[in-house]
Amino acid sequence: MNNLKTLLKKGESKMVLCVVDGLGGIPHPDFGGKTELEAARTPNLDVLAKKSVLGLMTPVNYGITPGSGPGHIALFGYDPEELVIGRGVLEALGVGMELKEGDVAARANFATKNAEGIITDRRAGRISTEECQRLVEKLQQHIQKIEDVEILLKPGKEHRFVLVLRGRGLGDRLKDTDPQKEGLPPYEPKGFDEPSEKTARIVRAFLEKATSLLGDEPKANAILLRGFSQSPVLEKFPERYGVRALAIAIYPMYKGIARLFGFDTPDVEGDLRNEIELLKAKWNDYDFFFLHYKDTDKAGEDGDFLRKVQCIEYFDSLLPEILALSPDVLVITGDHSTPALLRGHSWHPSPVLLHSLYGGVPTGERFTEKECARGYLGHFPAKALMSLILSAALRLGKFGA
Repeated sequence: MNNLKTLLKKGESKMVLCVVDGLGGIPHPDFGGKTELEAARTPNLDVLAKKSVLGLMTPVNYGITPGSGPGHIALFGYDPEELVIGRGVLEALGVGMELKEGDVAARANFATKNAEGIITDRRAGRISTEECQRLVEKLQQHIQKIEDVEILLKPGKEHRFVLVLRGRGLGDRLKDTDPQKEGLPPYEPKGFDEPSEKTARIVRAFLEKATSLLGDEPKANAILLRGFSQSPVLEKFPERYGVRALAIAIYPMYKGIARLFGFDTPDVEGDLRNEIELLKAKWNDYDFFFLHYKDTDKAGEDGDFLRKVQCIEYFDSLLPEILALSPDVLVITGDHSTPALLRGHSWHPSPVLLHSLYGGVPTGERFTEKECARGYLGHFPAKALMSLILSAALRLGKFGA
């Protein structure tokens, strides 16, 4: 349903949505035709699967490969085909930048290019966060304004940073400069309407200056930009669902999307263990918790099947700490699939586990794609997940007479 407000009921139930980023996979011929979930040793997930309902979830639509933004928009119960939020806005909010009306934000990567201008590493060898901070400070010191447009930069994690353009008459309908794979040169910034052509002109000048400043860097000698966007107006998650909502995420993009939707987003450093400690500390203050775990997606994008398996096993090892809080509803899923075989996001559905006293009839033996394919929840669109969570939390009333 597009609007659940008329069905909402007050309650004290606690709901936890664990997003294991890029969780789903496809059979890998080099590892016995197994997916990463099938290859992983997950005793805690397997026990939980036998007491939970399983299913498969399509983030956007059949055959469509989603970005992280659309994947999370759907998880939060909004229609990702109607509500389009650019990556740049999400990244900017995630690193704590305040966006003003008319600002254009972009996600930026430090990258490595060869003498011919060909990108050889889109992530500059995943330079350290400290190195990223040094480089961003270097750029910001020398590039503060182009024409009448203010240039704002802020570092993120590892090779990532954010570019915000602030000035009059800017548009966000630009072609990304990131070719999304190695072996190609960066694309030329191009605007698709008059305001966006002004933005493209500023971006071209920025890249020219920045590339000159980075010329002596051994790894981070290029910049790739994507997700040019301006902030939308949307209904906030707490008002939409009548909950006190907390987001626990380490990476800026996921904090950014949660902040845009009205979640509280306290800072947390470290890894999943630190995120769970924060979950425990905030348990009495909220009733809806979004917990994001990134490492599975990173391993999948690197094509590292065994490391993704290890990341899944690490999540499994810490699962008992979440269960010890006795949430009324616990959902474990992904925002999209990232099979190591494809080295990137894919169109394949995400496996879903929903644990609740009122969830339905358990049918599975393990938490894998195959078990989810024959699970009680069936195959459903991700934008329906929130209604399933609220129902299992006894937060929705009856529809109709």
